[in-house]
Amino acid sequence: MDFALDAQQRDFAASIDAALAAADLPAAVRAWSAGDTAPGLKVWEQLANLGITALIVPERYDGIDASPVDLVVAMERLGHWCVPGPVSESIAVAPILLAEDERSAGLAAGELIVTVALPPDAPRAVDADTAGLVLRAGQGSVTAGTRGDRHDSVDPSRGLYDVTPTGDAWSADTEKAYRFGTLATAAQLIGAAEALLAGSVDYAKQRTQFGRVIGSYQAIKHKLADVHIAIELARPLVYGAAVTLEPRDVSAAKVAAGEAGLLAARSALQTHGAIGFTQEHDLSLLLLRVQALRSAWGTPESHRRRVLEALS
Repeated sequence: MDFALDAQQRDFAASIDAALAAADLPAAVRAWSAGDTAPGLKVWEQLANLGITALIVPERYDGIDASPVDLVVAMERLGHWCVPGPVSESIAVAPILLAEDERSAGLAAGELIVTVALPPDAPRAVDADTAGLVLRAGQGSVTAGTRGDRHDSVDPSRGLYDVTPTGDAWSADTEKAYRFGTLATAAQLIGAAEALLAGSVDYAKQRTQFGRVIGSYQAIKHKLADVHIAIELARPLVYGAAVTLEPRDVSAAKVAAGEAGLLAARSALQTHGAIGFTQEHDLSLLLLRVQALRSAWGTPESHRRRVLEALS
């Protein structure tokens, strides 16, 4: 059995990288944090042009109705480039909650950005001030909602909002939506960890200390090798969970991706030193994003508990 991505999926990932590499994502993320969403929304227009916003939308609403594996391919690249906004919520979760709703066509076209609160593991909606539609879901039903108080995230580019349900409720597979939100977040963590590792390797090849590039020291080599191993062990779990969509597998993938992201963040900060956490350094954007995503759509503790309960 071949577990490798096919040529079409690899080309899809490469096209995302090419588009986002030219989009100056660090500037867009900083602007988003400061309340200027215009540069970030231009990035979302590019995501729509690439078909990413239509991936999980049903074909009858002009979506692609792609597989969860294709979703993971895209989400990993979006995590690598630190795309701002309700990425998991709008691209992975909303299409499931709006599966029978004509508003899905707006999702597919990129004309509608949706954010979601799904307590208890996603109690607040990300960037509800930017989204065109706010949803509150739980126990098999969904309602539109209005945003309430804003709460700061460890990542200043992710505003968290209380949501008050309004209007009539409709039925939806909220358990599936939760799994997709968790899976999409795990994939972003893998992409962010990969970006942190790449940045650390590049820096280690350039920075000198005591007359030697720091990458020549065994301690640095071993530290970065450990990060590489953690990412390569976590990535198959994420793709495997995309194949099975079993709750246990999705939770295990989220835990492994979060641990890989945390190790990559710690190692990147240790490799770069204090400069890596200054606001002027792009590394800081990924460091904060990883910390935020580790607890998004369920904390590591809650997902470990799910895995243990499934095995008992």
